[in-house]
Amino acid sequence: MSIQARNKSAERKVVELIPALRAFARTFCRKPEEADDLVQETLLKALANLDKFEPGTRLKSWLFTIMRNTFCTRIKKSSRETVGLDDCVADSLTTEASQDWSVQQDDIKRALNRLPQHHREIVILVVMLGERYEDAAVICGCPVGTVKSRLNRARHQLRMELGEPAVPV
Repeated sequence: MSIQARNKSAERKVVELIPALRAFARTFCRKPEEADDLVQETLLKALANLDKFEPGTRLKSWLFTIMRNTFCTRIKKSSRETVGLDDCVADSLTTEASQDWSVQQDDIKRALNRLPQHHREIVILVVMLGERYEDAAVICGCPVGTVKSRLNRARHQLRMELGEPAVPV
């Protein structure tokens, strides 16, 4: 297969993974537009460096690693910059939904957002996106045992936050 054909095939696979990238970006960014910006920046970097992708490895893990590194770089840059106020009047103009399922969903979102970043990231990767422990470890740059430990702690904290009984070990 020629290099051009291989690149076109990889580009198609990248496009197919955009929904997973958007879901993963939401673990880093609370605002949808910020998550979309992170996805766009990740896609730009990935497509510009597609020749560096090693065939035979998981494209999804490669993209998630690019996204995670991009986010970390953004955080470092933003800590050196001062931006305007975070509060926006438009954020307070919404009315909360009254349906039970919507309230429960909001409770889960808030509990998930209260988790430390590294725990929330593992929950999203393993539980919500269905990544294997090994792939999550590669994406997060830590051992598999650390992934399992973080996931266990995150599940325990979520149960406590949501008022559910602890599961006996």
